[in-house]
Amino acid sequence: MPVPSAEELTERKRIQINAETVGNAASTDFPGHWPGENHEWDLEYFKENFKVQFHTSSPLDLSFSLIGIDTSVANAFRRILLAEIPTLAIEDVYIYQNTSIIQDEVLAHRLGLIPLRGNHAALDWMKWYKKPTTDTEGSGSPSDYNTVTLMLHVRCEWQDGGLDRAAAGETDPDKLYTGHTVFASDMMWSPIGQQEALFGPDGGVEAQNPGIVIAKMRPGQEIKLMMHAFKGIGQDHAKFSPVATASYRLLPTIDISKPIVGPDAKKFARCFPKGVIALETVTEKDAGQNSELEGKQGELKAVVADPMRDTVSRECLRHPEFKDKVKLGRVRDHFIFRIESTGQYDSDHLFLESVKLLKVKCARIKRGLAQMTQ
Repeated sequence: MPVPSAEELTERKRIQINAETVGNAASTDFPGHWPGENHEWDLEYFKENFKVQFHTSSPLDLSFSLIGIDTSVANAFRRILLAEIPTLAIEDVYIYQNTSIIQDEVLAHRLGLIPLRGNHAALDWMKWYKKPTTDTEGSGSPSDYNTVTLMLHVRCEWQDGGLDRAAAGETDPDKLYTGHTVFASDMMWSPIGQQEALFGPDGGVEAQNPGIVIAKMRPGQEIKLMMHAFKGIGQDHAKFSPVATASYRLLPTIDISKPIVGPDAKKFARCFPKGVIALETVTEKDAGQNSELEGKQGELKAVVADPMRDTVSRECLRHPEFKDKVKLGRVRDHFIFRIESTGQYDSDHLFLESVKLLKVKCARIKRGLAQMTQ
């Protein structure tokens, strides 16, 4: 069977970015398979070509590249991150008193969207809560293994002598009132059953961002309520999603086919985000290697410094002087992931969880196929 050249393999992976269109974007019937060639699955070949490169890593923000996989696999990781990793979120709110200006339903909605954090092992131990129905009455009663209880009780009052200062023209609420701003840190965890032992060592269940403002009140107003938080997934509601966003993009490519020097080099650099194109001085060696650079020693030339920063705006293709000197593209099997965690899991932990869930899905399919062939 014919073996494609390195140039041919590179061209196959390159999506062409033209001024108005995109080329070489269509896939084959089976991704990565070409007629007349042997593309039999080989685990060792996959291990040799698959790579993971980390770019930035912090507890709430992670950027890395997956190189050598198909789009379907990369998109599976993204969808699992968004919708299938279980987290804890407030589902039911029991309001005993609310004399603030925020309506009960709006207040409950705001509480439900506050990200919570707690012990991961305890979260894995928790079961799924099933709301009772007419057919299963009583089976969905809250308990320590399916419900986390949080309390919120705040009241706004005048400070000592605050009314007198108000008459004198004071307007600063911090000097006039106490409890005038309700923060997420005011939510108190109320452990039940085994939760004290399971969640307790890590500080229990609390808001990931204590500074979130829930409501603002004035003297005499009060909020008193109880919240039930359940285990859920983003597929049911966005509040259960463990990520603020999980996305990927293909690695941009910039190929300068003809030298761009002098004032054109500076103009070319301005067509891209900062750091993508660098300006270097033309040397004697450069002039000897490229006849088009002869006599231009000492001038600036444009070189590609960091294509990963490019946003593929195609700005350079709008200028006729660059039309035949540059080619833009994207690498179809190089995925640059960006994961922003809401805080319940570290960002790198989230990706490992998505890998585990994909393995579970694959195992489920294998069992189903085995049963079908019996």
